[in-house]
Amino acid sequence: MGKATGFLEYERIDPKKRPPEERIGDWNEIRIERDPEVIKTQAARCMNCGIPFCHGGVLLNGMAAGCPVHNLIPEWNDLVYRGQWKEAYKRLIRTNPFPEFTGRVCPAPCEGSCTEGYNMESVTIHEIEYEIIERAFAEGWVETKKSRPTGKKVAVVGSGPSGLSAAYYLNHVGHEVTVYERNDRPGGLLMYGIPNIKIDKGIVERRINLLKESGIKFVLNTEVGRDISAQELVDGYHAVVLCGGATKARGLNVPGSDLKGIYYAVDFLKANTKSLLDSKHQDGNYISAKDKNVIIIGGGDTGTDCVATALRHGCRSVHQFEIMPEPPREREQKSNPWPEWPKKLKVDYGQQEAIAFAGEDPRNYLINTTKIVGNDRGEVAEVHTVEVTWARDAQGRFGPQPVPGSEKVWKADLILLAMGFLGPEDTIPNELGLERDPRSNIKAEFEEHQTSADKVFAAGDMRRGQSLVVWAIQEGKLAAREVDRFLMGKTSIRS
Repeated sequence: MGKATGFLEYERIDPKKRPPEERIGDWNEIRIERDPEVIKTQAARCMNCGIPFCHGGVLLNGMAAGCPVHNLIPEWNDLVYRGQWKEAYKRLIRTNPFPEFTGRVCPAPCEGSCTEGYNMESVTIHEIEYEIIERAFAEGWVETKKSRPTGKKVAVVGSGPSGLSAAYYLNHVGHEVTVYERNDRPGGLLMYGIPNIKIDKGIVERRINLLKESGIKFVLNTEVGRDISAQELVDGYHAVVLCGGATKARGLNVPGSDLKGIYYAVDFLKANTKSLLDSKHQDGNYISAKDKNVIIIGGGDTGTDCVATALRHGCRSVHQFEIMPEPPREREQKSNPWPEWPKKLKVDYGQQEAIAFAGEDPRNYLINTTKIVGNDRGEVAEVHTVEVTWARDAQGRFGPQPVPGSEKVWKADLILLAMGFLGPEDTIPNELGLERDPRSNIKAEFEEHQTSADKVFAAGDMRRGQSLVVWAIQEGKLAAREVDRFLMGKTSIRS
C-alpha cells in the first residue's frame, strides 16, 4: 500500500498545532491544516506489511490494539497517496460513520499497532483520517442517509458517540429513530465533555444537522427516568437502546473533601463549554479558574483538558497529581511489546501549554492526597499530599505505600477531580430492573448488547464502562445491528 519504498524515503511528520503562546488566548481548535502534498507523502509511508495490525481492534493486556471500528487504513492511505481522495472517503465511511470526531479526539490505537511502528515511527493515520473527512465536507461529498421505512420505532437514550452511532445505523436501515438527551444540546461528551479547543462544537452540530436531515428526531432537555419514565419508552417503541454513558464520577474520600471550591472535572468542563456557547463567557455561568491556584487530581485526557481550560481562564498556577508512576520515555518491549498500546510518556497539548506558561510540566507522579484544609469561610486553601511507592503491605496487598518524610503542602483555591467514573447512573437500570456486571455497568454481552429486559439494548460506556470515543462508536454500530436483527429477523449492518 502507498509507495513501495515510501517508509524508507519519508520520515514521519507529526500534525501541526498552533504555538502554545498563541492558542491559550482563545478557545479555537489548536490543529493547523496541512498541505495536501505533505499528507500524500505521509500516506506513502504506509508499507505493504501483509498483516495490517492497525485495523485489528482487539484488546491486548487490557488496552485497545488497532482500530476498534476496523477502519480500512491501508486502503485509504493508498488512495490518498494516489490522489484519489473521494475514493479514500468512501473507504473511510464504510467502517466509521463519524471520522470528523475520531480524527480529532481519538488517541489513535491504530498508530500504536502500526507495523512500521515496531522499529520505526508509525504512520500518521490519525491526521490522514482527519484530512480525508474534512476534504469530503469541503467538496460536498458527505450526504444524508435515508432508506425505505420499516415501520419500526426505536428510542435511543443519550446522544453521545454511542447514541449517535446507533441512531445513524438504525436510521440508515429504515427504522424511525428518536434520540432522548437530557442536556439542551445534543452530542453528549462530544458537546460538553470535551473542550472546544479539541473539537469545535460547530463540527458536532454539523453532523447533528445531517442526522436531523436524514430523519432522526432529537428530544432535548428530557432526562429519561425523571422527565419521562424508561418504561414509557419500552411501552411506546419497538426497541430501546441505552447509551447514557458512565457518568457517575469518582469522588475523593479525604478530610476536607466537602469544602467549597472542589468540583468534578466533568462539571467544570461542561459549565465552561455551555457558557462559551451561550454567551462567550459573558454570562458568568461557569467555574472560573482566573487568578486561582488550581490542583487537578487525576490524569488522562480529562485531566489534560482541565489543565488547558484553567490556563485559558488565566489561572495563577496549575498542578496535576497522579498516583501512578511516570510512564517510561520509550516502549518497554518486554512488558509492553508491539502491537500493544505503547504505555510511554506523552506530553499532550495541555501539558505543552503549561510548560510554555510556567516552564515546567504540571504533572506530579506518585502523589497521594491525604487531606484538604480550608479557610475560615469554608473554602479550599491547601492540599496536603504524601509521596508513595507501589509495594506490598504487611498483608501482602500490592498498592501505594506512603514514603515517610515526603509530606508536602500545596496552595489551592480550586480543586478539580479527574479520577474517572464508577459506572452509569442508577435511575434507568433500577427502574427497569436491569442486571448489572461486577463493575455496576449494565450487563449485556459484547456484540449481542441485549440486556436482561426484553426490547432493551445497551451500548457504549453504559455497557463497557469508561472508554474511548471510538469504542463507543463501534458499540453503537454493533447494538444497532442487533436491534435490526431483533426487529427484522436479519440485518445488513456490518460489524
